[in-house]
Amino acid sequence: MTELSNWILKIFGWKLIGDFPPLKKFVVIIVPHTTNWDFVLGILVKSAKNVNINFIGKEALFKAPWGVLFRKLGGSPIKRESNHNQVDQIVSLINSKDEFRLAVAPEGTRSNVEKWRTGFYWIAKGANIPIVMVAFDMRNREVRLSEPFYTTDNKNLDFEFMHKNFGSMPFVVGN
Repeated sequence: MTELSNWILKIFGWKLIGDFPPLKKFVVIIVPHTTNWDFVLGILVKSAKNVNINFIGKEALFKAPWGVLFRKLGGSPIKRESNHNQVDQIVSLINSKDEFRLAVAPEGTRSNVEKWRTGFYWIAKGANIPIVMVAFDMRNREVRLSEPFYTTDNKNLDFEFMHKNFGSMPFVVGN
């Protein structure tokens, strides 16, 4: 699968810059998230790099007929109702596994937004794992991967660092 994914990326002119760290757990943030094709590109990248990357999705995605496919691709369902603390759910999921690399879009949507949401940050802090930033540069057909970033006790400085080094949108810290 690795060779096929690399071949597909090469045929379509994509270049992968950097590598995922050899760690069993981390949060991957992918920016920008503007289209459903980001999912396909992400699957190709994780396969080309031969690394298991997980994702979460609303429970409805994991029902028949697509549930089997999404689980096979590394997905886990999560309750998204407001009375469920999603960060705690995800931290518990990560802590229950020997290996879990979670991919999320900090924008929280495919629509244009003015700020990143902060759930990924609190997940990384709660699970005591680093953040790996991935940029999808559609214009240059590049996927850039960062070194692991370990959060500090200063959320604003952490977000400023992530934005300056990997962000693609105006810097505003969300909730």
